[in-house]
Amino acid sequence: MENNQENVHCRLVVETPAKAFQLLAEVSGLPKERIKHAMVKGAVWLHRPGTKERRLRKAKFSLQKGDRVELCYDAKVLAMAPPHTTCIEENNDYSVWYKPPWMLSQGTRYGDHCSLLRIAEKSNREIDYKLIHRLDREASGLMLLAHNRNAAKLLSNLFQENKIEKRYFAEVDGILKINKEGLLLTGEIDEKPAKTEVLSSKPAKSRRNSLLDIRLHTGRLHQIRRHLSEHGFPVLGDPQYGKEEGKVYSELHLCAWKISFLSPFSKQRCEYQITNDLRPSFLI
Repeated sequence: MENNQENVHCRLVVETPAKAFQLLAEVSGLPKERIKHAMVKGAVWLHRPGTKERRLRKAKFSLQKGDRVELCYDAKVLAMAPPHTTCIEENNDYSVWYKPPWMLSQGTRYGDHCSLLRIAEKSNREIDYKLIHRLDREASGLMLLAHNRNAAKLLSNLFQENKIEKRYFAEVDGILKINKEGLLLTGEIDEKPAKTEVLSSKPAKSRRNSLLDIRLHTGRLHQIRRHLSEHGFPVLGDPQYGKEEGKVYSELHLCAWKISFLSPFSKQRCEYQITNDLRPSFLI
């Protein structure tokens, strides 16, 4: 067990039935109120034999002999406040949300209170929200959340079959000139095929950079950022693949501005775009 009162990480196998918050306080040395606070914010995990591991939020949950419990306590993470997010469309089977920059799509071992998925869950506890795709923490834009298992399966299938059009705006360093047919970037990522299509390029506000309209055909980790950086035009504000050393940006200049697909529920074509009031600063 690691314990400095600000960062505590402990795992245990329950030997005697007990209330969760009491046992964790005893083992970790943290005050009971801190344990309760950590549980509510998703920093405690339970694995009961024969069941799937899950976050344990109820302080007075009765632990049984053989349960495995993990506390991932980081005071700095738990003190964070989530950025404001907005649901821009909701129906019976799914909803469309705006994820601001620096918000996680889902939580980590150390909590989920600042994630889009958890905020959605808290907005309507009668809906079983399901995350079906992700957006980089540093990026902003539209995300789909399914409302049940069947919807999650149908929408996930559309993503896997590349039947959901995902469009992004990106401001890159330098002037990228492309012809009217566009630019196709196909370099493998993590030894897997990846396809990024740059549909158009125009001067950005600074006139020294380019604003790109991009269609994503596959969903590899950091795909747009990595492809553009490898092509010599990194996305502005990219802390990992950028090249402007010493310059700090408040946000990554990458925004998922449009999602469109043929709905497996209504059989109608659905299209969602980011509203003007939610556009990031580099697009205004």
